[in-house]
Amino acid sequence: MPTDSAPKIVGPRDGKAASLGSIGVRFMIDAQETHAGGFSLVEHPMPPRALAAPLHRHSREDEYSYVLEGRMGALLGDDVVYAEAGDLVHKPRGQWHTFWNAGDAPCRILEIIAPGGFEGYFAELVEAGAAGPIGPEHVEPIAARYGLELDFASIPALCERFGVSL
Repeated sequence: MPTDSAPKIVGPRDGKAASLGSIGVRFMIDAQETHAGGFSLVEHPMPPRALAAPLHRHSREDEYSYVLEGRMGALLGDDVVYAEAGDLVHKPRGQWHTFWNAGDAPCRILEIIAPGGFEGYFAELVEAGAAGPIGPEHVEPIAARYGLELDFASIPALCERFGVSL
């Protein structure tokens, strides 16, 4: 199938990088750069023992976390899994889940989001946080626009259970 798009190479320091609070985000490929918005790609660097997010579930997209370095833990429904560099973890839409750096060294994951578009959620969080710390009252309306449910009440139990902080 012919295409008019030019080749794109994203180097290790390319793409806008920002903080989402406990973890970072680097925007690599947006949905509008893929055929019919098929996917988007972000990198999430996580400091040691950092919880990435409260329990949450997506209604529109699946996520695939490819571990570049370190050790990632994930709670997928009732299952706890751990992934090392080179492992891929599928987080299906509709399933309550969260993830964290399960090690004492930095962890980096590539997050493949299919279909794309959810990277806009991260961009909106970065923009909202530019003026200072944001709380659930700021995050929830943004999440609702992206079909995302968040359980902020899950944070203390997750931190205690997995020895992490947000």
